[in-house]
Amino acid sequence: MKAWLGWIAIAALSACGVETASTAATGAALKKQELEQGRKTMDQMQQKIDQANLQVQQRAEQAGGDK
Repeated sequence: MKAWLGWIAIAALSACGVETASTAATGAALKKQELEQGRKTMDQMQQKIDQANLQVQQRAEQAGGDK
């Protein structure tokens, strides 16, 4: 009877380990997704900054040519 209790305890602890590993994997996947979204947002902002800088440069050139 004690042997069965030992196996039950081992099975229960193994299940906890699987659940912990699964939770960790899910957390890692969420962090990866957050990082990818952050990179995408950063790239979009950089494109907007580049466009704004180009417009400023073009306006400065036009203003210089008007004189």
